[in-house]
Amino acid sequence: MTYLDYAASTPMTKQAIDAYVEVATKIYGNPSSLHDAGGQAASAVAWARGVIARKLGVHSDGVIFTGSGTEANIVAILSLARSEKRGRHIITSMAEHTSVHAAMNTLEREGFEVTRLPLTAGGVIDMNVLEKAIRPDTTLISIQHVNSEIGTIQPIAKIAQLAKAHGILYHVDCVQSFCKLVVSFDARLADAISVSAHKVGGPKGCGAVYLNPFVRALPIFPGVTHERGLRGGTLDTPALVAFAVAVEQYTYDMDKQWKLRENLLHMLPGDAFQVIEGQAESQLPNIVGICKTGMEGQLVMLKLNEQNFHISTGSACDINNASGTKAILAMGKTITEARQFFRISFGAATQMDEVVLCGEALRNLYNE
Repeated sequence: MTYLDYAASTPMTKQAIDAYVEVATKIYGNPSSLHDAGGQAASAVAWARGVIARKLGVHSDGVIFTGSGTEANIVAILSLARSEKRGRHIITSMAEHTSVHAAMNTLEREGFEVTRLPLTAGGVIDMNVLEKAIRPDTTLISIQHVNSEIGTIQPIAKIAQLAKAHGILYHVDCVQSFCKLVVSFDARLADAISVSAHKVGGPKGCGAVYLNPFVRALPIFPGVTHERGLRGGTLDTPALVAFAVAVEQYTYDMDKQWKLRENLLHMLPGDAFQVIEGQAESQLPNIVGICKTGMEGQLVMLKLNEQNFHISTGSACDINNASGTKAILAMGKTITEARQFFRISFGAATQMDEVVLCGEALRNLYNE
């Protein structure tokens, strides 16, 4: 099997698995309990919280553990939007993760107005368009760092500075960029940052959101007592420690990822495959978005799956969306082009010979 779907999920690292097993075996108290066993668990959780905070460059008081990156996005957006009294207008992009759109749809049903911005032909937000979209009643901007479908990098430093200049709250989804890119601005300029464990070698069912502790946030379910009252449920201590261990161990070799990408693309006939990407300075290399002329991406995925190459047709959270990927549509592509889209994504363990073999398999589709 050749796994080339790291943007969907990564295998847990040995260190994370070992940490999970050790904590699950030895530290089984409820971290909210007041006895010594609870205190031991609380100390482990505090250590994990500190690791995530240091990686993001924020204060640990703002780190809230969640059950996923999806939950982190929803908690951030709903909590901030509902707490802000400035207005009921929100700006996001057409290419955000499904969880962001779900939160926006919920807020629209509550009377909020949402502006969804397109992407440029290079797959990024046009800052002039964003600035013109701001209104006196704009209360929140939510625009991701790295797009999970095509890997383009949004200018989050400029977005954060623009938001602060207008007194607007800013949420950034860093699920795909966490531990790969340095959060390229003072993280304190963001009011919320979402991350996930299983994208960096940690366990599934575990994520975190930074919520600025100096900004008012309303809990989605009032009355819960865990995580500053913003997220209910007993914390999964083994998963949180494994998450933190994975973060400490994770490395991203930018040069290697560019070489993998360049070798794959070099093998593809240009008249049969269209690469959907941004400029080099706005592109995360390990996520490769491609359209195959005359063939739906789902068929490309199935044909490669028959040869034990595991790729995807976009975000795993959008697998049942028949209209194609959001990023392609946000860039002005047609529904037909969007349905021709598929994604290949590399990880730390991906080897050049695997990429070459995958390229040969794709090239063979040229003759079909």
